[in-house]
Parts: sequence; C-alpha cells; structure tokens
Amino acid sequence: MSERHKLEVRPIGNREIRMTRAFSAPRTLVWDAWTKPELIRRWLSGPEGWSMTVCEVDLRVGGTYRFVLARASDGESMTWGGSYVALEHPELFTNTEKFEPAWYPGESLITNLLHEQENVTTLETTMRYESQECRDRVLNSGFEEGDIEAYDRLSELLAELLATQAGHY
Repeated sequence: MSERHKLEVRPIGNREIRMTRAFSAPRTLVWDAWTKPELIRRWLSGPEGWSMTVCEVDLRVGGTYRFVLARASDGESMTWGGSYVALEHPELFTNTEKFEPAWYPGESLITNLLHEQENVTTLETTMRYESQECRDRVLNSGFEEGDIEAYDRLSELLAELLATQAGHY
C-alpha cells in the first residue's frame, strides 16, 4: 500500500454517524474481509492484547452474527451482534448492532456501502441510533481510535491477500 487512507467520521442529521475509509483493494476482497469469519478474525481483534474468541456469521437476510473479543491479561470481554437486514453482494450490507452489556440504549442500524474505482474501494458506513443522545454518546466515546486501528489492520490484511492471491485465499 503506497498510499495511506484516513478514516473520516462525521455526524449526519440528528441520529447518524457516517464513517468513510478507502482501501487499496478490489471491492470483492473488501466484502470477503467483512463477511468471512476466517478473515474477520484477522483484523477485527480489538486493541493489542485482545483477540476474537467468537466469530459467528450467518450471512443471509435474517441471519445473525456474534463477535466476542477477550483481553488475555484479565479475561475482560466485549460482545456484540445483531442480524443482517439487507445483503447485495458485493456492494451493500446492512445489519443491526447491539452490545452485551449495552453501553448505549437500544440497537443501531448499520449500512455499509462499498464503492470501487480503479481497484480502490471506499467503504461508507452509516450508523443510525435510536436518539440523538445515543448518537452523541457514541461520538464522544473514543470509538474512532479503535476503528482506526481495526481499519489499519484490515488494510494490511488486504495487502497481504492481494500479494498472495492465486484465485483463492
């Protein structure tokens, strides 16, 4: 990756957050990294010292997903999941999201759009919350730092997959 892409985060309206990040990889590969458990585990692992201990994905409309991250030093964990609302391979997936235990009220609705131009895929994620207060709590939580780390790992994974790609990964 000769070019470093930056995560952009901004509030939209009263209840949404939009995040945008480009990846130097084709859209189908970015889609796979977001939807195949063996790839998800490699980049969505949390901060240093954490690992993904549960990665369940039933990728179909009405199917569910569940992720659990655990910190090795003390066993602290973070769990979240939801269901898939819309899937249009390889350009759109929409899912609900709820944390256990909840750190914001209710669940969010997350829409991910993948746009590709000249082997650069831009991921546009829109997160819709139940209220402005909930959205603002998330905006002020520091979540952005964790997402930057995760997306940097995703970028590294995509580069590795591209370098070794021989029709399968």
